[in-house]
Amino acid sequence: MLESAAPPAAGRAARCARTLVSPWSRLSLLVVVLLAGATTMLLLQPQHLIAAGWPPQLSGVSAVVLFAAAYGGCTAAFVPRPLLNLAAGALFGSQVGLGAAIAGTVLGAGIAFGLGRGLGQSALRPLLRGRWLKAADGQLSRHGFRSMLAIRLFPGVPFAAANYCAAVSRMGWLPFLVATGLGSIPNTAAYVVAGSEASSPTSPTFLLAMGFIALSGLGAAVVAWRKRHRLSGS
Repeated sequence: MLESAAPPAAGRAARCARTLVSPWSRLSLLVVVLLAGATTMLLLQPQHLIAAGWPPQLSGVSAVVLFAAAYGGCTAAFVPRPLLNLAAGALFGSQVGLGAAIAGTVLGAGIAFGLGRGLGQSALRPLLRGRWLKAADGQLSRHGFRSMLAIRLFPGVPFAAANYCAAVSRMGWLPFLVATGLGSIPNTAAYVVAGSEASSPTSPTFLLAMGFIALSGLGAAVVAWRKRHRLSGS
């Protein structure tokens, strides 16, 4: 009797294992992780701790490394990057702050890309049936580096949305991370410089940084409008 009961038990265990690793189970886990991360960030508001409550005993390289790690975790949990970029400039100055912000940007993008690729891609790819979704997927899959570089240069696409869209596509890790690092430099530098000069809002450096931010935002809006108009007319 024990031998005859073993196969059904083994079959149930196998079915449970298949269910746990199925695409929709992994997607559900991704949703839970993202909701938990977003809720935690809303409750703790770490962007304020990074800017105003930085431990005074931390300084030098250790402070920069810890800031970059915190930056990456915050961006993966949907904390807006402009706030973190301003904090980087205020804490470390323009040069070191830019390095910390770019490192945190690449780290946060990598975390989101890994989560989306490992937990969401297999469930979401079969759902890509809309015209815009198919076009975005094809562009990212065939021209990953070029497409992601353009997305990062123009701040019109939300950072988290770009990460998870790229994860669902067939874009490789290396093009995604390199394009993210390079493409994020101009806009990130503008915010970091603005943060480093926040105490002198009438200085030419601060005004130039804010002007660049405004112009890049306007350019992104124009490009997005033209793309949408072209797609709707096709």
